[in-house]
Amino acid sequence: MGVVLVVVGVLATALTVCSIVRAARNAPVTGGQIPWMIVVEAALVVQAGVIGVLQARGHPVADAVLLWGYVVTSLLMLPVAFGWAFVERTRWSSVVLAIAAAVVVVLQVRLWQLWQ
Repeated sequence: MGVVLVVVGVLATALTVCSIVRAARNAPVTGGQIPWMIVVEAALVVQAGVIGVLQARGHPVADAVLLWGYVVTSLLMLPVAFGWAFVERTRWSSVVLAIAAAVVVVLQVRLWQLWQ
């Protein structure tokens, strides 16, 4: 589980940095960022599957409802940001994507804390 959390965290951090650079350059989200969003989202789907399997096998978690709330929120952040970026073709789309990716990183930290 720890490896999956680290991989998702690193990917989301890279997306955050890329989006911050684009926002600083006053540039909107471009087609080059979309594959990165898809990679992070795919990693989040794998993470949800791993968490589901480990919980089904009996891994104890202090608060399963909170854990799954974080998992679902993580899964929804980037698609919502993508929708916003698709509609908003200004630098603010890059800001929204940066914030969404940063929230995914923070949620990974919280998932790690709950998993311990």
